[in-house]
Amino acid sequence: MMVDEIVMNENTGLGKIEISPEVIQVIAGYAVKDIPGVVGLGSGSVMGDISSWLGRSNFRKGVRVELGERVEIEVSLVVSYGFALPKVGRQVQEKVKSSVEMMTGLEVEQVLVRVEDVKLMQGEQEDKLLEAESS
Repeated sequence: MMVDEIVMNENTGLGKIEISPEVIQVIAGYAVKDIPGVVGLGSGSVMGDISSWLGRSNFRKGVRVELGERVEIEVSLVVSYGFALPKVGRQVQEKVKSSVEMMTGLEVEQVLVRVEDVKLMQGEQEDKLLEAESS
């Protein structure tokens, strides 16, 4: 996929509407941030890791978009220890698909979830785990 490739190029009476692949990456990355058990997106690069350490969120990191006749999205995740990986994966698939389709109007054919790492939690995160398990 080329960086300047346009996903959607729709002509309206007022002009064109163009959506770049980077926008789909951001939508997908942002969609997973509040799913219980998801600690973050997988590492995209050393620069992405440095941005995370500095407190900057890069919602494109860990998200790959394949374009063709259909839209396919791959999301690499870091999940908290103790969460059921298949359950977290299904929630990610559903949330990414619905968010991208709602915001872009494109049909998402497939969302591949790759669990890249499992992290142990501390303090406040442990409380969230206990709440999620009890519901």
